[in-house]
Parts: sequence; C-alpha cells; structure tokens
Amino acid sequence: MKAPSLTLGIEEEYQIIDPETRELRSYITELLEDDHMILGEIKPELHQSIVEVGTTVCRTPQEVRAELRRLRGMVMGLAARKNLKVVAAGTHPFSSWMTQEITPLERYIGVKQDMQDLAQQLLIFGTHVHVGIEDPEFLIDAMNVSRYFLPHILCLSSSSPFWMGRNTGLKSYRSVVFRNFPRTGVPRIMRSWGDFAELQETLVSTRCIPDGSKLYWDLRPHHAYPTLEFRFLDVCTRVDEAVCVGAILQAIIAKLWKLRRDNMTFRLYPSDLIEENKWRSVRYGLDGNLIDFGKQKESPARHLIREMLEWFVDDVVDDLGSRAEVSYAFRIMDEGSSADRQVKVFERTGDLKDVVDHLIAETEEGVFEQQPAMAGT
Repeated sequence: MKAPSLTLGIEEEYQIIDPETRELRSYITELLEDDHMILGEIKPELHQSIVEVGTTVCRTPQEVRAELRRLRGMVMGLAARKNLKVVAAGTHPFSSWMTQEITPLERYIGVKQDMQDLAQQLLIFGTHVHVGIEDPEFLIDAMNVSRYFLPHILCLSSSSPFWMGRNTGLKSYRSVVFRNFPRTGVPRIMRSWGDFAELQETLVSTRCIPDGSKLYWDLRPHHAYPTLEFRFLDVCTRVDEAVCVGAILQAIIAKLWKLRRDNMTFRLYPSDLIEENKWRSVRYGLDGNLIDFGKQKESPARHLIREMLEWFVDDVVDDLGSRAEVSYAFRIMDEGSSADRQVKVFERTGDLKDVVDHLIAETEEGVFEQQPAMAGT
C-alpha cells in the first residue's frame, strides 16, 4: 500500500460586508466582471455575498499559511475597491438569508431549483481541508477512523453563535443549517473503496446526484482529486486557526498511516455515537463535555482535545514540521474559539454591529504583516 503524500489544501468562504451598515453585501458579480484574471483562485458561491478561495497544493502548514495570507489579502484588496470589508465567520450575526441574492450562474440556479428554500437559507460559511491520500483503500480506512475526531476539532473552529440577529445558544449554528441538506452529517463506516464506489455509482445511476460532489458528508473522498476532504468546519476567523486545524488533520492522517504501516489501527465507532459528540460540540463547543466512548464516560472537551494532541498525534508532528501550528490549539483553548470571543463582545456591548467590527479585525489579523503562530503550553 502506497504511503500518502499528505499534501494540504484549504478552501475558505468569506462574507462581504458593508462597513457602514455591517450587513452582508452582494458583490461577487461585480468582482467577476472586473477581475476575470483571478477566477481560478477566487470563486463565486451560492449567494452573491459569499466569496470562496482555495490554496494551491501545499506540502506543509507553513505553505498553507502563506497561501491563506495571500488569498485573504487579495480578496480584501478587491473588496476595498468598493469600500467593502471581509469577514471569516460561519454565519453573519444578523443579516437575513431571505434578502440575499443567488449568484446567477447555471450551477447555483440549479441548486436553488432543486433545494428551493433550503438553498436560499444556506447563508453559511465553511472551511474545507484536503489531505492527499493516493491509495483508495487507505483513504477509506482514514475516513472511517478520523470520523471520531471531527467533534473535537469542530470545538476549535466554531465561529457561528449568531443567526438572524439572535444569540442561538449554540457555538456552531452553521452545522445545524447545513444539516437541512440531504446527504450530510457523519458518513457510515465503509467496508472498502468498492463499498464507497458502489454507493456513489448507485446514486449517480438513479439520478439522485450527478457526481460525487453532491455527497455533502462531513468528510468524503473527493470526486476529482486523490484527497480526503474534511467539510465539517466553520470558517476560521483567524488565519492561524485555519492553519492549526489543517495541521491537526494532516497529523491525524499521518498517525493513521503510521499505525496502518505497523499493522495497527484505531477503534471504529458507529456514526450514531459520533453524532452525539458532534451535537455536544455544536451546542457547547469548548465549554462542554465530550464522550470518551472507549471509557464510556464524559470528559471536558478541552481534556479530550488535549489528549488527542498530546497522546495521539504528538509522535508525528515533529516529522511533519508542524508542532508550532498544531500547538496553536492550546491558545484557542485558552482564549476560546471565535464563537466564544464573539459572544463575549456581544455580552460586553449588547450590539451585534460591534461583533461584526470585531470579526473584521480578527479576519485581517496576520494577513498584511508576518505573525508566526504562537506555540501553546
């Protein structure tokens, strides 16, 4: 079985903001008309107020950081031409999905026709992380095992506590909105690549989906590239948060390969149990308890995340050269996730416009000047 390349790629979805009203602003059509040359790097999404970027194929988290700084800076520069700002958060604190314009491209018009109001409501913003795995059988093995860690990492990336002007009481309301779509959530255990391929072929042949891109699972084999694509994350507000979660996911796959090479693996758990932990991460984030299913007991989320970092992946991060990036998770646990920080701003000021200003500042953090990731304790 061929060792995985462990390449990294990250896609991020940003909000375009009017700095006067702090509302979302439909802008992507203007951007596309004025800047045809950058369409390969900056892409439209379902709503015109969403801009998507994707890094090149990277070997290390350090390369990912440089790419995200470049791409965020590019989008911010384009937005500034129209006196607009950019925000990275899983939901907008108060803009209404009912007033947003759908991007007038055939792909998105088709989504709106198929999904109706579910598509209109999908005013959410995510981070997708790709990890290169060329052997299809190991890719399925890695997908099966890494499902277990999704709730732990979602706690670190949660950035969507507000929806339609309300504090939802959840740390990742984006996850709830996205779950309305079909073929979402934690996938079941796949027996082999053939098992996955048979499922996909059945869905395609029966016209349920045109191709694998419409499998919206929390993680999936990418339909066009030899990568395992993690799709469960809220978009990370700070660049270093995105680099951190990408580095952790790369380290998890590296550890799983090391186990597989030595004829070992990690216990598989059914989707039902993982979904229970995911709900806890959606609702409470870092402040809640997750379940250690091996011990059949609850533990504080921070404790189990620390265990994941210090026990499970610690022996591979130096080989990957990503200790500083992975250790940034300790800073997140100390300071709180983006969702935690947003709620604190709102509790202090009582004004969601202040939350938007806070998000603008944190989204710009580290983009225009070099700020190395801070190692944790």
